[in-house]
Amino acid sequence: MSATRPVWTPLHAKLHRTLRQWQLLPQNQRLLIAVSGGQDSLCLWKLLLDLQPKWGWCIAIAHCDHRWRPDSQANADQVAQLAQRWQTPFYCQAAVEVPRTEAQARDWRYRTLAAIAEERNYPYLLTGHTASDRAETLLYNLIRGSGTDGLQALTWRRSLGDNIQLIRPLLDVTRAETGQFCHIMQLPIWRDSTNQDLKYARNRIRQELLPYLQGHFNPQVEQALAHTAELLRAEVDYLENQAKILLQKARLATGVEEQYPNPDRLNRHILREAPLAIRRRAIRQYLQRTLKTMPSFEQIEKVIALVAADNRTRSEPFPGRIVAEVVDPWIWWKTLD
Repeated sequence: MSATRPVWTPLHAKLHRTLRQWQLLPQNQRLLIAVSGGQDSLCLWKLLLDLQPKWGWCIAIAHCDHRWRPDSQANADQVAQLAQRWQTPFYCQAAVEVPRTEAQARDWRYRTLAAIAEERNYPYLLTGHTASDRAETLLYNLIRGSGTDGLQALTWRRSLGDNIQLIRPLLDVTRAETGQFCHIMQLPIWRDSTNQDLKYARNRIRQELLPYLQGHFNPQVEQALAHTAELLRAEVDYLENQAKILLQKARLATGVEEQYPNPDRLNRHILREAPLAIRRRAIRQYLQRTLKTMPSFEQIEKVIALVAADNRTRSEPFPGRIVAEVVDPWIWWKTLD
């Protein structure tokens, strides 16, 4: 990194305020930045390096090569050269097997980044997701029929296990802003050809749907959708907390001799008193723990139906041959022989 004093732009000031407002990153911490070489991750990398003297961070970067493109090695080499010029520790991992879908690539990338962060003792993993990504994700999930959890889209932070926090510091910055910043700073953006491939749904949203919405409905549609996602994030946090409280009550025994949670039953009378939205969330939390996977809408509704069903009503089997049966006032869970 150059010893000259960095140019201070409005985007530097904006990120500095955001980090303080959301308390995303403590001072003097070890940060691992995921850098693809595109404009968003380069922008985040340069901003954090320039802010480093104020915050005292120890910064490294990680690059994941999916091996999707013939030029992926050249892409990794360019990021490595920039890391050497900016005197930033650099870690790179290439996929052994090329992911076949966007979802597989995303899962592999997060697993790989978390593993690097864990092995190298970086408790904070940062990505360059922007307000534009947040808007695209909201639209993508809306089209797929997602509920409010999906519509909250990308969040400022989430856990990647016990020791790693995923942080997205640029969620109030648009892609146009990161592009302008890279232009001003003359950063070497790597142009990913797969971002133009319209066989991917997210690219069609980015290249066709959002420009149409901007041109015909709202020029600031990205910011508007990002604001909607932020409002939904706060509401989802509140609803999830209320559902957690309800689930705890529904699992508690009522007898004087046994005031403790029972993992195999839910009190349907307590569930019945709660609003349907909270009830659904509580049951989803319960099923996720019981089935060890995210339950479907249909599976949640099976249990919702038992809340008002006749005594001795039994559900159809869930995965693992688990069934739920009404033994008033409880919904009991057991495994079929």
